[in-house]
Amino acid sequence: MGVVSLLGMVVQVQVPATSAGISGDGGTICLWMAIAVGVLALVAAWMLARHVLCCESGTPEMQSISNAIREGAEAFLRRQYRTIGVIAVILAILLFVGYHMSARTAPFAMKTVISFLVGAVCSGLAGYTGMYVSIRANIRTASAARGSLNKALQIALRGGAVTGLVVVALSLVGVGVLFLLFGGLENPQSVPYELVGFGFGASLVALFAQLGGGIYTKAADVGADLVGKVEAGIPEDDPRNPAVIADLVGDNVGDCAGRGADIFESTAAENVGAMILGAALYPVFGVKGILFPLIILAINLIASIAGVYVVKTNETEDPMRALNRGFYLTSVLALIGFAVAVYTMLDGPMVKPLWLLGCGVVGLITSFLFVWITEYYTESRYRPVQSIAAASLTGPATNIISGLAVGMETPALPVIAISAALLLSYYFGVQGLSGVAGITDYAKGIYGTALATMGMLSCAAYILAMDTFGPITDNAGGIIEMSNQPESIRERTDKLDSAGNTTKALTKGYAIGSASLAAFLLFSAYLEEIKVIVADKVHLAGGYMPPGWSFTNINLAQVPVFVGALLGAMLTYLFSSMAIKAVGRTAQMIVKDVRDQFKENPGIMAGTSKPDYGRCVHIVTGAALKEMVMPGLLVVCMPVAVGLIFRHFSASYQATSEIYAPGTILPVPAIAGIPVNLAGAESVAGLLMVGTIAGILLAMLMNNGGGAWDNAKKFIETGQYGGKKSEAHKASVVGDTVGDPFKDTAGPSLHVLIKLLATITLVLAPLFV
Repeated sequence: MGVVSLLGMVVQVQVPATSAGISGDGGTICLWMAIAVGVLALVAAWMLARHVLCCESGTPEMQSISNAIREGAEAFLRRQYRTIGVIAVILAILLFVGYHMSARTAPFAMKTVISFLVGAVCSGLAGYTGMYVSIRANIRTASAARGSLNKALQIALRGGAVTGLVVVALSLVGVGVLFLLFGGLENPQSVPYELVGFGFGASLVALFAQLGGGIYTKAADVGADLVGKVEAGIPEDDPRNPAVIADLVGDNVGDCAGRGADIFESTAAENVGAMILGAALYPVFGVKGILFPLIILAINLIASIAGVYVVKTNETEDPMRALNRGFYLTSVLALIGFAVAVYTMLDGPMVKPLWLLGCGVVGLITSFLFVWITEYYTESRYRPVQSIAAASLTGPATNIISGLAVGMETPALPVIAISAALLLSYYFGVQGLSGVAGITDYAKGIYGTALATMGMLSCAAYILAMDTFGPITDNAGGIIEMSNQPESIRERTDKLDSAGNTTKALTKGYAIGSASLAAFLLFSAYLEEIKVIVADKVHLAGGYMPPGWSFTNINLAQVPVFVGALLGAMLTYLFSSMAIKAVGRTAQMIVKDVRDQFKENPGIMAGTSKPDYGRCVHIVTGAALKEMVMPGLLVVCMPVAVGLIFRHFSASYQATSEIYAPGTILPVPAIAGIPVNLAGAESVAGLLMVGTIAGILLAMLMNNGGGAWDNAKKFIETGQYGGKKSEAHKASVVGDTVGDPFKDTAGPSLHVLIKLLATITLVLAPLFV
């Protein structure tokens, strides 16, 4: 999902002076237009938040429950962001020192560190702002459900839209303002390279926010389900369950703050990466090509606002149909805007804009395919979920076997879709720039895949609004049940909650689809950056680069590369294991506390006294923050350790020929006999390539497998196979418990891991040569 840099893809293109955009005409207007739309989107988010917060907040009993959720979520997020802030400051210092060690100039190092910190702050702010509104929208949604399904739907979606708009707008404004302050209008070709740290900062915060929030929400959920549903036989969100408030808090810190930081990283990284590609193709498109991704994000915001405002429903319609109408309108408007932007900013005598528009269409179609594939594997009306539900008739073991089989099946269709998208967008990119002389087909194709990724992210704000809609409606349902509202109101919130479960699953599919589409770009970005670093070292030594030299062929037969590849694949499994075990350990603490409260206070089950909700909230908060640190540091340290260790692993070799393969050495005439060892850079390339592939496949398995387990349980709860409290239902609860950390902790965190691996290797690449 994030192309942070294609440093060095500077091509020698012979383009006539009349070529469109070479003078940079209109660049200033484009930049200010993009920033202005971003600011207006923040204003629109503020207006939506004000509208939501002005709605009725329900009965005193409902407010008491909502206040407990709000206090727990805010307390967790404050402590989490303090921890992340300390880690970010330490990494900023190490980044500055590392750049000096690699002979980067002080101004370049300082700008990279500044962009890193700004990216981290904006990412944290985006997540916090979205959660601030969501934990207040839940009570308003619950209150509105007492009178109208449509009113409740609109409040929940508009509360979610605050997150979507703030995330994308901060990404747009952050990158745009940095580009302006760093002198991008005066020196547009070099400034985008100085923004590479922005994506790294966003990735770092996203990893810890998603991982910590995921551990919190699933530990509380698993603990509440095992003791409440399975042992005590009480319903979900029953006020007698001491872990129910912690469970509702977890929905916000995991699905709102965590996913907000995740999507922020995606848009920010793609933004910077596409700008760098535009800088590399500056002779073709001029400054408009650099600012093109900013305009696409601006169009994204406008289309998403329109999509949010058209959503409405009635008492009998499935809310998901209303949400889909908004998604379809957003997609159509985004496509129209994408076409206008291509024809006005990427046009020229030797450019075929229709082919470039085709790249964006490929990306948009791919997003639809991923949404449909995710829906097929996680919706109860299709075969995969129904097969898991049927397997529950014979117990938990067969439920788990069937669920794992479905999970292992799920990567097949997405991989086919991604492969087709990469091949088509690469081909369209080559065709679109076929008339431009002096540029390689590889550079043309890479640009096509970047346009496809931008097309896939062109509806990101609305998608994130639908995602945040999920925890808002989930909390609303919990508030309604815990405050003992009439069954007719619960039926309304159940409809919204069902749609919210679907939107959360679809968003995970959308997120991993975007990450998958960008995987090839990320690997290519690293290779190109190594090429530029080597060229810099050659020139500093007074040598020259052989014509046509490139760092594009990584030989897996070399021991350092093969070991790096093994370590990359291993990293995704070890990280997932640590995340799932963290959920298990924390859930055990919650299970013990809930059992202890039931024993200590028999009045809880009798309904004559209230449980101590705060005890569970306190336990899971401390445990989740402690457990998130080690997996996060593992991801940050692994590529650095591999690169630095293998940098000194093998001795430098003397070359005697102008013809050589990467991994040996630059030829003696190039740098006056001074050898260059690329073993470290190649081993990191192996880690990044195989780690990305393994991470994508494993994330698909966990996201869709976990979602299928969850909806198999809900399918049985509708009355199938005996309904609630049947043996099949108990088996399905066990399967759902296994799937919970898959779909809400390890799976979503793997999305961020994939992007963080790429961003950290790109930012720290100078240390590996």
